[in-house]
Amino acid sequence: MVRHEESKELSSEYAKLGPMPVGGATGLSEEVHSFQSPTLSIAVWTYICYALMTLRGHIVDFLRKIGLVKSGAIDKNDPFKMTQFYQVTRNVYMLIRDCWERPIASVAGPYVDVVDRESDDGNWTYKFPGTKKRCLNLGSYNYLGFAENSGPCAEAVKDTIRKYGVGNCSSRAKYGNLDMLSKLEKMVAHFVGKQDAVVFGMGFATNSTNMRSLVTKGSLLISDELNHTSLIVGAKLTGAKIEVFKHNDIEDLERKLKNAIIEGQPRTHRPWKKILIVVEGIYSMEGSIVKLPEIIALKKKYKAYLYLDEAHSIGAIGPTGRGVVEYWGCDPNDVDIMMGTFTKSFGACGGYIAANHDIINHIRKESHSAIYGIPMVPPVAQQAISTFHVLLGKDGTQDGQRRITALAENTKYFRQRVRELGFAIYGHDHSPVVPIFLYFPGKLAAFSRMLLERKIATVVVGFPATPLLLCRARICLSADHTREMLDEALLAFNELGDLLGLKYGKK
Repeated sequence: MVRHEESKELSSEYAKLGPMPVGGATGLSEEVHSFQSPTLSIAVWTYICYALMTLRGHIVDFLRKIGLVKSGAIDKNDPFKMTQFYQVTRNVYMLIRDCWERPIASVAGPYVDVVDRESDDGNWTYKFPGTKKRCLNLGSYNYLGFAENSGPCAEAVKDTIRKYGVGNCSSRAKYGNLDMLSKLEKMVAHFVGKQDAVVFGMGFATNSTNMRSLVTKGSLLISDELNHTSLIVGAKLTGAKIEVFKHNDIEDLERKLKNAIIEGQPRTHRPWKKILIVVEGIYSMEGSIVKLPEIIALKKKYKAYLYLDEAHSIGAIGPTGRGVVEYWGCDPNDVDIMMGTFTKSFGACGGYIAANHDIINHIRKESHSAIYGIPMVPPVAQQAISTFHVLLGKDGTQDGQRRITALAENTKYFRQRVRELGFAIYGHDHSPVVPIFLYFPGKLAAFSRMLLERKIATVVVGFPATPLLLCRARICLSADHTREMLDEALLAFNELGDLLGLKYGKK
């Protein structure tokens, strides 16, 4: 394992790829961060667009009632379909549904085969002509390029299937506790610098079903306002009191902590049993990196606990890919619970929680997922193990370090070029998640469709997954992207930016 002191030395090499925060990797997290609020004119016109779409929806609903429109007929006996939410789904989302749920027919590598589909009823149903497009993939979380169907990792997975088969057919409490799962857990703990770890078959469930093992009624959970849905669901299932602080706002977090200490529990004013701060490493819709040094300082000052979700940061940042803890040069012992997934950088699926022995043993005994859930299946576990071997150099090559460096270089280059082209982008300069603000829902759909015509596959995101005024395209970079691939995308972005009027960046 790379020790805390060695990580600081490696950070100086990593910093050559771009400006590190003031004070270096071990200093406080002075921002190298982009965010641009929509101007008043953009906000007004965006609201007008949504108002017109809503008005159109009511007109179409009226036409459905009198039989002039057949698609999307309303079932008055279904109470859900009579709600305002379903009205938005029916009359707004359906207009641009073709921008999502696009089926693919290949490995999610730097290029991906997108299956063609057609609709003659306004995206309510699709027909498949049997053709597909080979597209540059800017939408998958394949940060280190391990989504592969050939090479040492894929061959190891094939050998594992021959030995173990595909499924476990039992929970770990019975006969699903494969020896390779224990091996993977030791590798996770070794990699992130914790005493122990436990792995699960689903990344979402790692958060949503395990937080109740850590805090319960009488505890306080303080959560970043932009935390992932899995963390929100997990928090609600704990029974603990939930407070939300402004995104990455250290002053607001301290106010919440200070008030919690002073006021205690509602009505009784007794001290909280526990205070748990919940944050992410890289926020997947914003591309922002958590201000970990300041949060650790507050956690120590107010004697709270810290839960860090590294789903998008483990493998993706840090001199040796160990995530935001290594990126900032922090001590892993200062983070009580470290969670991550194998879905992104590892090209697999599932998740892990790493902590000290007592916490992990407690989770193994109390977690519904650990006791009743089907664990990670053998080929998926082997993919994660093989990826660790590459990242740690145990395969006898420098391929792991090459991938980490390539991703950092791609991130620096792409973010700089997109900004130079005049786009308004979001997030930290070292984040491989690059949101580009589009603001208008109509432009969001046009951007997605016209990129697909140019054989570029990307993800666009709008309300309610984002605030109403902050529609965006979300670009996910990969170590497997070459400079030529990125230039191909930038050329298309520049063309569409001019054509659709998307260059909202400050001059």
